[in-house]
Amino acid sequence: MGSIPVGSIFGHRHLARVREIYVMSASYQPPFTLTTAMLTHVAEIAALLGRLEALGVTGKVPVLRRENRIRSIHSSLAIENNTLTLEQVTAVIAGKRVLGPPREVQEVKNAFAAYDAMESWNPSSFKDLLAAHRLLMADLIDDAGKFRTSSVGIAQGKQIVHLAPPAAGVPGLMKDLLGWLKRTDSHPLIVGSVFHYELEFIHPFADGNGRIGRLWQTLVLSRWNPLFAYLPVESVIRERQADYYKVLSNCDKVGNSNAFVEFLLAAILTSLQESSATDQVSDPLTDQVARLLPLLVKGELSASTCMERLGLTHRPTFRANYLNPALAAALIERTIPDKPNSRLQKYRLTAKGRTSLSQNHP
Repeated sequence: MGSIPVGSIFGHRHLARVREIYVMSASYQPPFTLTTAMLTHVAEIAALLGRLEALGVTGKVPVLRRENRIRSIHSSLAIENNTLTLEQVTAVIAGKRVLGPPREVQEVKNAFAAYDAMESWNPSSFKDLLAAHRLLMADLIDDAGKFRTSSVGIAQGKQIVHLAPPAAGVPGLMKDLLGWLKRTDSHPLIVGSVFHYELEFIHPFADGNGRIGRLWQTLVLSRWNPLFAYLPVESVIRERQADYYKVLSNCDKVGNSNAFVEFLLAAILTSLQESSATDQVSDPLTDQVARLLPLLVKGELSASTCMERLGLTHRPTFRANYLNPALAAALIERTIPDKPNSRLQKYRLTAKGRTSLSQNHP
């Protein structure tokens, strides 16, 4: 399934929905209603998170599992017809040379950079959304980080299954949608799913809409609970890819995102169940985190100093494998927590980190 330029061709019901979204305003509310299935899934996810917190394992489920981030990237790109294997994606992220289509290798590098930068973005920021698309699509399309300027439709085979709103209205539509995201008091699990659907409906970019929609839902959820930054929901979506596209199409026909929200909540629950079952029995420290912690015993250090002492030169690898897992597990903390990207930022051990270090290095 991909985007193609189209003219004004579609059924009356779909065009009515296009007209409705085209005149969105500051008070716009996406068309969805809470269903029993939604509430049940939200309760199940919350209950599972509560059990994990009570067991004290949320710091390592699944944030200390580097494999989950790689699985997320591999699956999200595979949905978009990237043919690289999981092993090849792993090699690309590790900085190794891979024999594969240059474009697909570039897609992996871009996705890794985008997921790595995710923690610095504000979900309701217009500027950050464009920056994320710029990272995802760098060197792949000419207008990376810019909204489309022509009409597009979504093709499945030779059939057009979705006609996006006119290009002239895209900036306004996205501004209003991001405004709703900022002010809504709905549950983040539902909000992320609704936003994902609405972005796919508007189809604001010439290419990369699917991967930016999945990335942004992950961002929304990670602001609610950091665990979701590493939860490979994309892997479950890929396994159910036919249903993913089918439910998107069905929602277009009925004019609301209810079924899509239910589908994604079920995928989130499945992913959480699978990851928690695996990670509850994993080692408390990865080899990389275990190497990082001793460096901070004597005091605060900058990221650059840590990399130098570890013999590393690739910053994204350091952040993904060492720094971010240690932060997510609350083993280390920032010295300037309210400005994560400050040039003066340093890192220090937490009490939990010192305890973990003493248990693993008596």
